[in-house]
Amino acid sequence: MAFSSSIIFWGLIYRHRWKIRYLYYIIKSKYQGTIKSPINIDTREYKYDAFISYAGNDSKFVHNNLLHKLQREGRLKLCFHKRVFIPGNDMAATITSSIHVSCKVIIVMSCHFLESYSCMFEYNMARMKSIYSRDKENILFMIFLEQIRPGQLPLHILELVQDQSYIEYPNDEYGNTVFWEKMKKVLSD
Repeated sequence: MAFSSSIIFWGLIYRHRWKIRYLYYIIKSKYQGTIKSPINIDTREYKYDAFISYAGNDSKFVHNNLLHKLQREGRLKLCFHKRVFIPGNDMAATITSSIHVSCKVIIVMSCHFLESYSCMFEYNMARMKSIYSRDKENILFMIFLEQIRPGQLPLHILELVQDQSYIEYPNDEYGNTVFWEKMKKVLSD
């Protein structure tokens, strides 16, 4: 009896591991006073228009294209690693806090992203934020930098793709114009 109860207990812990982690970091950050609340929860005013999650190998696209088009030209306020992550601070708490004060989360999806533990941590914290803190409001939006076969994607990411919360980065000039206009519209809504 004790063995089967133990199996059920650990199974439940494993199943809800991301929710438990999310709640742990939110409570820890609030207790330490490091988490900042949105400016005005009632009107949904946040410190940042979007938190940008990307793998280090994709930083050239993020810093040369995405930040230029959205932050400079689109006048959107973006939260990303180099801006808010302070060496020596608890990285997980900083990620959770940054997502908490951002209206949306942009995932720059690539094979490098899928292989990175920290990127998947950011994705899962944003997913928990949308499920448990924003009443299942979809705050995640993915940009696919490369073709990734459905079999390579974890099921929880494939579900987001099936919900049409993604856009593929084009390789032509006309497609680029449409792409950046769509991105600005998604973030300003």
